[in-house]
Amino acid sequence: MFESLSEKLESAFKQIKGEGRITELNIAATVKDIRRALVDADVNYKIAKEFTDKVRETALGQKVLTAVSPGQLMVKIVKDELVELMGGTESAFNTKGNPAVILIAGLQGSGKTTFSGKLANFLKSKKGLSPLLVAADIYRPAAIDQLKVLGGQIGIDVYSEPENKDAVAIATNAIKEARSKNKNVVIIDTAGRLAVDEAMMTEVANIKSAVSPNEILFVVDSMTGQDAVNTAKAFNDRLDFSGVVLTKLDGDTRGGAALSIKYTVSKPIKFVSSGEKMDTLDVFYPERMAQRILGMGDITTLVEKAQAQFDEVQAKKLEKKIRKNQFDFEDFKQQLDQIKKMGNIKDLLGMIPGVGKAVKDIDISDDSFKGIEALINSMTPQERSNPDLISASRKARIAKGAGKDLTELNAFLKQFEQMKEMMKMMNKMPMGRMGLGRR
Repeated sequence: MFESLSEKLESAFKQIKGEGRITELNIAATVKDIRRALVDADVNYKIAKEFTDKVRETALGQKVLTAVSPGQLMVKIVKDELVELMGGTESAFNTKGNPAVILIAGLQGSGKTTFSGKLANFLKSKKGLSPLLVAADIYRPAAIDQLKVLGGQIGIDVYSEPENKDAVAIATNAIKEARSKNKNVVIIDTAGRLAVDEAMMTEVANIKSAVSPNEILFVVDSMTGQDAVNTAKAFNDRLDFSGVVLTKLDGDTRGGAALSIKYTVSKPIKFVSSGEKMDTLDVFYPERMAQRILGMGDITTLVEKAQAQFDEVQAKKLEKKIRKNQFDFEDFKQQLDQIKKMGNIKDLLGMIPGVGKAVKDIDISDDSFKGIEALINSMTPQERSNPDLISASRKARIAKGAGKDLTELNAFLKQFEQMKEMMKMMNKMPMGRMGLGRR
């Protein structure tokens, strides 16, 4: 995400990288390029100018320490200002109530219904809550069916009244249903339109008055950039929502909505969403996003994703096997399965500092591991647990069973042996330094 902005900011910092100190003269070109990069990212010019004025003022007011170059200092100043522009800190999400009520609003096509499912899944799997999804979009025929399909995928009940054309009544009836079934959070998916109109605003405002929601989330398609920000302002003037959700972030290479929306409506971004899978929803952390924009990676999120998938008991067993040099293909396959559950492979690599830039032009599909899995699946249980058994005749059978060339199998076996050699070196390290099984 935000590849274009990241590249242009990096280019701007080159202006000052070789300088010995920060001066009015050498900072002018850098600030100008930063402002141009923000405007190109679809950030409003007024916001971009105010942002770069702050950067310039801060930079000129700071002494450059001998251990820090002017280039490094500028990156830090811009990062800090980006964090502030996007809200400063993570915003709290209120789920206290009997039940808590979350009202979802936004334009048609912004991803409201998909987000409703993702939020229900997030609250169930990460917060231990029991959500009820409510189909209150009475205009789009497929909306109820879509929500039911999503609910079925994640094991969450969906309340609907297909014959009822009163969205307010559906919402209030759903809350009664939630109380009777001990559901502690209700997520109401409301109707959208192709553009802001009075009828839509009135209906959502009436639902708000009737159910007194804990949270009103405005869902924005981040790819619409400045248009999304303008729509958010129109909604906020009428609804006074509590937070913003940015969807389709994986398709947004510019970043205008993420950078502008907090400034424009004075409401925090609470969640960001990418892709169609139900587990691709993240709490929005301004600092982590700023780090990713500036190519610093996002190790914190990567570690959190790993901790959510890697079983501690299993990790300790694996550590013992590595200690004894007994790591086999079955162990390797289990590790691949857990990595795949963490999310899009290219996104994960982008969270490692320096790697995101290296892989940006490489097509890394989520199917990247399929060839390796096919080779392992073609092995017998004995061959998986004892790689030394794999003779020339066995190789021919394994490659044929996986639909692969012998050269592909040999390359994989060589890589596996190299990995085991690295693990042997790790054996010499003290137990605490390996880090396996620690959370």
